[in-house]
Amino acid sequence: MGEMTTIKTQDGDFAAYVARPSNPKAPAVVVIQEIFGVNAVMRGVCDELAAAGFLAVCPDLFWRIEPGVDITDQSEAEWKKAFELYNAFDVDAGVKDIAATIDHVRGLAECSGKVGAVGYCLGGLLAFLTSTRTDSDASVGYYGVGIEKHLVEADKLAHPLMIHIAEEDGFVPKEAQALILSKLKNHPQVQAYTYPGRDHAFARVGGEHYDAADAKLANGRTLAFFQQHLA
Repeated sequence: MGEMTTIKTQDGDFAAYVARPSNPKAPAVVVIQEIFGVNAVMRGVCDELAAAGFLAVCPDLFWRIEPGVDITDQSEAEWKKAFELYNAFDVDAGVKDIAATIDHVRGLAECSGKVGAVGYCLGGLLAFLTSTRTDSDASVGYYGVGIEKHLVEADKLAHPLMIHIAEEDGFVPKEAQALILSKLKNHPQVQAYTYPGRDHAFARVGGEHYDAADAKLANGRTLAFFQQHLA
């Protein structure tokens, strides 16, 4: 359904996957990758959003380290590479690239002008920071890793944010979850949902901890959220 495009910035150019809806003008969603690059899972998220009526764009946020990363979670070697990329990743530069992607997409003739963001894992943290540092109209973070280290930025939240937290997340300890919820659950811009018994990446199709029922629940909440705030 999709194709690759190029986003130009002052720091350099990087690629992005684009999936277009059937309607000629639509709101857009920037899809923020996990630690496996712009892979089949992320392209699938874009395709599903396009089928639901959104212009979906997934930028290659690892381009500063290694452009074109497209790996899976199915082998030990790929996990090793994914964590090497994660450890080398500059979060602040990544948010700048997301902001550049939002600007690029908002300027497209086929975009209605409304642009949201959804991110997973590393992208879940980046979605939170997108909501505090950019002009994204609405952002959603799935099982974001490290949000608790950036909670001071919640005071800058000016647009709606939804977060999905897996209660048994091996990468987000209970103490971190408690900090996140205590800071965000009563924030007027935030909708926070927890998923009992679920581990990290419960919405990643084909992943070890994938749970079809809770993935459907979370994705339904996300879709309704975008339909409300990006219309």
